[in-house]
Order: sequence, then C-alpha cells, then structure tokens
Amino acid sequence: MIGVRDFSIELGGRRVLDHVDFSPLPGRLTALAGPNGAGKSTLLKALCGILPGTGKPDPRRVAYLAQGARAAWGMTVEEIAFLGRIPHGDRAPEPVARALALAGVSTLAGQRIDRLSGGEVRRAMLARVFATEPEVLLLDEPTADLDPKAAFSIMRLLGETAAAGRTVVVVLHAIELALRYADRLVVLDRGGITADGAPLAMLPAAAAAFGLGFGQDGLPHLLPD
Repeated sequence: MIGVRDFSIELGGRRVLDHVDFSPLPGRLTALAGPNGAGKSTLLKALCGILPGTGKPDPRRVAYLAQGARAAWGMTVEEIAFLGRIPHGDRAPEPVARALALAGVSTLAGQRIDRLSGGEVRRAMLARVFATEPEVLLLDEPTADLDPKAAFSIMRLLGETAAAGRTVVVVLHAIELALRYADRLVVLDRGGITADGAPLAMLPAAAAAFGLGFGQDGLPHLLPD
C-alpha cells in the first residue's frame, strides 16, 4: 500500500500541501479534484516518491504519468511503450502489445510521436504506463487533449483496471468524468483535503472548491465574489 500521512511540503516558498493524510485503495479508481494550485499534482508526486520526505516505491509496482508528459522527438509509439519495460530490465513484446491495444494505439505503433495529435500522444504515453504492468497507476490529467469520446474510453479503461484489483489514482479537472467513473472523489483546496468519499456525495464540496454553485435549473454557475 502507498500513501502519505501528515505530509506537508513547501515549494517556491509556498505551502503546497499542509498536513495531508491520504492512502488510495486497491480495486478502486480514486479521482483527485480541485482548482489550480490546490495541490493535486503535488500529492500525486508525493505518492510516487519524487518529492523530499517521501519513500521511493518499486517502479515495477508503481507507474506514474506526469501532466503533459511527452517523449523524445522522433521516437515511435511502440518505442515509447517499450520504455515501460525498463523497470523490469527486459523488452518483453507481449506486455507491450497488450498495452498498445489497451490504449487504442496498436495501429499507430510505427508512427513517430512528433507527427501525432495531442490526444494520440496522450494515448501513447498511457501505453507506456500499461506496459509496465504496475499494481498502482498514478495519472495526472490522463484525459487532457482528448475529445469526449476518447476521454470516456480512457476513463472506462481505468475503471476496468481498478475493478481488476489494481490501485488507480487520477487527477481530473472534469468533474463529470469523476462522477461517472470514479469510486472515490478526493477534493483538495489550498493544500488540504476538504472532502473525501463517494463522488456524488462530494459534488457540493467539489463545486465549492471551484467557486461554483447550482442554480434552480440544476446547472453550475459562478458564486458571487
């Protein structure tokens, strides 16, 4: 199990996380939501052990996809997927083929990454994560640059991955995706966790963190300053 307990960190002279306790659970898809600067990405980095004061998990067990992650110019999609095998010290083709299929980029295996759309690049980077065959997946905005159909497809895949017994944590700005696919919604604001529970029950707290309310029409709207 991974997690942080009473974890605080300052970056650039600002307290980004303040006495945070958080442990994701296997078999569940956990979504981290909140406004920009709330500490979501920092919490994800703490879980994968790349911040001071955090332990380094086994890279064969824990795979991390950074926000906006890209690969070197000129690499093919298949070569990117093979990067996921580095922690295992092999170039096993079967996990890579499965990962390409899961991410929906098998037909793009021979294409260069710098000639693909933003959404296709995102799927290629997801293939790298799946090729590692990790027990824990930590993904920062995995649906960024994807159209709604592709975003739904990726979130459904991640939900199925969690249901198979793996631990999946995603940073999301799209609350509708969390409501549809997450088992647990953790809301962060100003470096702390303000709500943690079933997504639908956490919706009011998530809306408040984003400065939104709900009108009589049931649609979100800006709260007055």
